[in-house]
Amino acid sequence: MRRVAICAVAQHKIEPDIWYKRFQSMLLDILEDIQAQTGFTFDEEKGVHDIISNSDDFYDARTISNNGMTDVLGGHYRGEEKMAQEGLNGLGYAMACIQSGHDDVIYMAAHCKESQPESRNMIANLSYDPFYCRAVGLDFLSAAALQARAYAEKSQITEEQLAKVVVRARQWAARNPYAMDGKLLDVGDVMYSPMLCDPIRTLHAYPVSDGAVGMLLCAEERAHEFTNNPVFITGFGNCMDSYFMGDRDLASNFALKKAAERAYKRAGIKNPRKAVNCVELSDRYAYQQPMWLEGLGLADEGKGGQFIDEFGPAKYNVNLSGGHLAGRPTICGGLYAAAQAALQLMGKAGEHQAADVSCAVVQSTMGGAGQFQTVVVLEK
Repeated sequence: MRRVAICAVAQHKIEPDIWYKRFQSMLLDILEDIQAQTGFTFDEEKGVHDIISNSDDFYDARTISNNGMTDVLGGHYRGEEKMAQEGLNGLGYAMACIQSGHDDVIYMAAHCKESQPESRNMIANLSYDPFYCRAVGLDFLSAAALQARAYAEKSQITEEQLAKVVVRARQWAARNPYAMDGKLLDVGDVMYSPMLCDPIRTLHAYPVSDGAVGMLLCAEERAHEFTNNPVFITGFGNCMDSYFMGDRDLASNFALKKAAERAYKRAGIKNPRKAVNCVELSDRYAYQQPMWLEGLGLADEGKGGQFIDEFGPAKYNVNLSGGHLAGRPTICGGLYAAAQAALQLMGKAGEHQAADVSCAVVQSTMGGAGQFQTVVVLEK
């Protein structure tokens, strides 16, 4: 099959409450940015014929939420389809459209305003079974707390090691103009921050975030029309664990291991520890960074805390953008991660650029306690 290239990315600065813009305005900014970078059009012969959007009905407070933004995506000219799951899966969808021969060029854009509902936890609660789970108040935060406890028992990770994860995230976020929270912290700030949902502390959790992100993708043979520096999607995989948390081993990383295995196989990667030199992952809570690194095969099983102490995240250039802990909206956090990884591979990451990046792994998750996992491999 032909290879699929990311030709350009655009990001709206992430903020805690973008009250002064409707999401249509945010998406129009993204569209105009990518058109300025690439010159792409919606021309019938060689332009974009299909658009993939990514949004959530609950956060937008309307059904068929994509219907409210087709004009600022180009959907009034061409076809538009919605990815209602975590946005990174949209890259897999775009890749399939292009590799199948159905499309040569795809424009993809996503948005999410977590600030709009009274509580994002209220929305997460609606993800659960109405008879057995919602009534006890289960949401993504409380599910993460249960997983954090299970992982701590397995790995013996310490409060200080978790604090180091947050401190490092803020240090890198301070260098990223699109990151939301670059306020510097020390280990004590994190270790003694108020308890949010035991054992998760306030500074262990990502902040409420608003944002929008987009990218232009095309078949390899047309990449030169839009960029001199394409990034290729060489691997993709996802996997869903059991719906009911009682049916799962929360510390097993089952879904992530399967997703990573599929993505690595497709990319031809036999040993990720030798091949990978950049990682962007979905660390909504501090414990998830070491746990997901284990699931990706970059840290030894149950040794995530030790990996932190031994500067493993620095070795693999993990979340040089600041990651989720510095603020990323739930629905499109994976696309922000992919955009940041693409910029690293293009050498356009500015003050948080790493040296000699050639292979990046992007991970995202949706559902309680990492139920659904997605992994993408990007290479020059």
